[in-house]
Amino acid sequence: MSEKVEAAFIFVAPESDPKKHRSLIETPVLNLTVVGVSTYTEGVQVAVELVNHGVKALELCAGFGNEGIAMVSKAVKGKASVGAVRFDHHPGFDHKSGDELFNL
Repeated sequence: MSEKVEAAFIFVAPESDPKKHRSLIETPVLNLTVVGVSTYTEGVQVAVELVNHGVKALELCAGFGNEGIAMVSKAVKGKASVGAVRFDHHPGFDHKSGDELFNL
């Protein structure tokens, strides 16, 4: 049997604390770490931490706009694949992009 895939989903939401709002879901073929962050900067820090601990696939929530996705991709320097769920205007952010919310 091949090795389990180490993956993570990072979501951005106000008042999320990456130390408290974190969970691991283990399946026979995948370990998925889910982490909440409150800013793009925290998202970048968490992405780097996860990649340094073996995560090879990162999925970012729709709250990360184009700029936020680029920040995470640049930070992990190709050590993990980065994907994203997409909304042009996120319903959880009063129909704004994370880029607009975080003034990028």
